[in-house]
Amino acid sequence: MFETSSRLPDFPWDKLDPFKQKAAAHPDGIVDLSVGSPVDPVPALVKQALADAADAPAYPTTIGTSAARQAAVDWMARRLEVTGVDPQRGVLPVIGTKELIMMLPTLLGIGAGDTVLIPDLAYPTYEAGAALARAASVPVADPTAYDGPVRVAYLNSPRNPSGEITPPDDLRRAVEWARANDVLLVSDECYTEFGWDEKPVSVLHPDVSGGSFDNLLAVHSLSKRSNLAGYRGGFVAGDETVVAELLAVRKHAGLMVPSPIQAAMAAAFADDAHVEEQRARYLRRRAVLREALTDAGWEITLSNGGLYLWASHPSYDAYGSVGALADRGILVAPGAFYGTAGERHVRVALTGTDERVDAAVKRLQE
Repeated sequence: MFETSSRLPDFPWDKLDPFKQKAAAHPDGIVDLSVGSPVDPVPALVKQALADAADAPAYPTTIGTSAARQAAVDWMARRLEVTGVDPQRGVLPVIGTKELIMMLPTLLGIGAGDTVLIPDLAYPTYEAGAALARAASVPVADPTAYDGPVRVAYLNSPRNPSGEITPPDDLRRAVEWARANDVLLVSDECYTEFGWDEKPVSVLHPDVSGGSFDNLLAVHSLSKRSNLAGYRGGFVAGDETVVAELLAVRKHAGLMVPSPIQAAMAAAFADDAHVEEQRARYLRRRAVLREALTDAGWEITLSNGGLYLWASHPSYDAYGSVGALADRGILVAPGAFYGTAGERHVRVALTGTDERVDAAVKRLQE
């Protein structure tokens, strides 16, 4: 009777169950580095802001509070050097950015016969969102090399799963291509605070955008930056015409970020100290895991940003690698989850506690 799910790709995480059981059998327990779900505390100032806003009996608005929108705009100017975003017309709070990415083609009326370009190594939701809208998704290494009509093209930098950071010159070239071909270029920048070997640049940065937001959207999340994956808060900013269309449709759907969450968002975006603390945690975990994997015969490539190490071993393909690590009680994600370009890699998340990461390091050294 209902067959929408049949249009969607398989949910990949179900394939990890046997490896998870194997890893869990380790005498010292599982070290789960398969999912990029934060494990560190929610900042105290965010919890306080949430509590202070708890008396919220009225419906929130889809456009969000002025405080949340202004905090997002101020953060972009302070941390990303992105200026000129109008807090009234150029930014929209969303219920976690996965929701936005999944629904974006549908909300914008993209459908059968339309093409959506996704990265050749990609977070599965880009493909799933296109499929939900009945559009075709095409994995590409470089969207500007695609020959044919396109409605939407996604970028992701730092990229999930590989941690690759897109150079500014490539971003500029993509912007010029998008405008020349009337394509909406959507840049998923949820890991932008975590550039390690180089600094990520937003597609809205004036050196990339030329000072115009036409044909551009940037998507930002608090899940990784502030350990707020459980709060489901983020925003989209850029082309005011597109933001207005998203707002108009989302109003009808009742897609509204709860008022207390918006208060927490405003507090999180206004503070940088807790982000620096979190960066230090991830840097330490990254360093010890990288050294242990390398010493154990693994090769780490890309991984210049984000919350993952992109690893391969000469003896294994992706699932062979997952199995070899599961034998040591370590669970990771096979690169094949993210496209054919990842079929000999695994993604190792930095989102384990210090104790669990140290346990993984010890097992790799043994």
